[in-house]
Amino acid sequence: MYGPNPDVLHPLQDFPQVCFLKNSIDNPNIIVGDYTYYDDAIDAKNFERNVLYHYPFIGDKLIIGKYCSIARDVTFIMNGANHNMSGLSSYPFEIFTGGWQESLGDSVHYPYKGDTVIGNDVWIGYKAMIMPGVNIGDGSIIASGSVVSTDVAPYSIVAGNPSRLIRKRFSDEDIGILQGIKWWEWDASKLTRHLPYLVKGELVALQRALDIE
Repeated sequence: MYGPNPDVLHPLQDFPQVCFLKNSIDNPNIIVGDYTYYDDAIDAKNFERNVLYHYPFIGDKLIIGKYCSIARDVTFIMNGANHNMSGLSSYPFEIFTGGWQESLGDSVHYPYKGDTVIGNDVWIGYKAMIMPGVNIGDGSIIASGSVVSTDVAPYSIVAGNPSRLIRKRFSDEDIGILQGIKWWEWDASKLTRHLPYLVKGELVALQRALDIE
């Protein structure tokens, strides 16, 4: 046995509030890696309702890596939420007809912050909010209720509104080693073989085991 099948919707038997997220996504601009799960007792299959202002004509992507843990009511705000702030008013006159749209044409340009990218092995807590264009590094933890408006470095713990760094999970040296190992890219058999080291936090022992393979 080498873990659950990443292509099933509900990996836990008789527990539908957990789903492997990639298997519930229809939007081509939402890309999710294997084993990333969403936990929602209300409607785990409808994760896309949490991705707001994600208009196809804008083309921005939400990219989520492998082995992420996403709690209920985590919200992703996409670039369609942005308003023009260069004028005297932030009101979107240009989206309405009746003369307003025709008068302004394509003279109004909205801020665009790019794709939102969540790394691998990221844990996002209950009711956290991720703002447009944010990049969250591998191994990070986003505390419940956080509003993340700036990039998060790998293996950081952030909390608050706006979110701030609480601490790094490991030393810079160990973070570099983990980023070099990239265990989330291993095949199922290799991951299963070394799983005790990962779960127990035994990085030195893991390195030794990898060296003799």
